[in-house]
Amino acid sequence: MPKLLAIAYKTVKCGPMNEVLCANVTQLSGVEKDVFGRPGKRQVTVLSNLQWQQACDSIEVNLPWTIRRANLLVDDLVFSPADVGKHLQIGELLLEITGETDPCKKMEIAQAGLEAALTPDWRGGVTCRVLNDAMIHLGDEISIFTPR
Repeated sequence: MPKLLAIAYKTVKCGPMNEVLCANVTQLSGVEKDVFGRPGKRQVTVLSNLQWQQACDSIEVNLPWTIRRANLLVDDLVFSPADVGKHLQIGELLLEITGETDPCKKMEIAQAGLEAALTPDWRGGVTCRVLNDAMIHLGDEISIFTPR
């Protein structure tokens, strides 16, 4: 069963990522205290650990996941275009996958080659809309499914 490996947020644009053991995630603010958590299609970003490792392996560098600046890190999932519109349940939290988190120039600044390494096969993760308010914790079980 896939699990939540890590949670992070940033309080200011371009600011440092703050890792936490648990977080309140709401429809109003996304991951609590995150500067980009306002309602919309990109309220929470989720990164697959498997795809992150593929990107790092392709440029032969081991980087901390927070370099990607995503909110959530999950294991045992691989994201693809077929996931758009699906729901991602993390513990009691329900997210709607709205699209791909496109790699940007910040990735290239962080590490040469990283932007290109994240580009194929949705390695950069997915964007999500929050569908309900819930507290999430490291180790929460995750499921992905097509809503009825």
